[in-house]
Amino acid sequence: MNKDKALEELFLAQKPHFDDSDAFMASLTKRLDAVEYIKQHQEATIRRYKMAMVVAFIAGLIVGGIAIAYILSTPMDVPVFSFKTQFALLQWLIDNSRLITVTAISLLTTFGIAAFINNIQEIKTMRSAVERAKQLSL
Repeated sequence: MNKDKALEELFLAQKPHFDDSDAFMASLTKRLDAVEYIKQHQEATIRRYKMAMVVAFIAGLIVGGIAIAYILSTPMDVPVFSFKTQFALLQWLIDNSRLITVTAISLLTTFGIAAFINNIQEIKTMRSAVERAKQLSL
């Protein structure tokens, strides 16, 4: 309560003075133009993010589909990769190369979808910040 009184007294004690209204209006106009420029830049950035996100999502779907189609179209007894060795661990990797590859592709697809959703949420946050800035400037 005391802080409110102190703030009220501080604001009442403040007596703004305007020497030249033309200089004040020029300064205000310049600041408003700067705010408008920043808003336009933020909106352009949001549009670029959205376009890049859509392109990355479509490219990921196409590449993921091609990779899975390739894995499924090759014969079961042909490994996806080989090391040309008889070392036991590497032989196990060769024998399970299909399962390992499909799992890796699935994990990458899951990571991509999670990143896509995260980007959508970031863009919504940026858009709401731009909207709040517009409302404050009005």
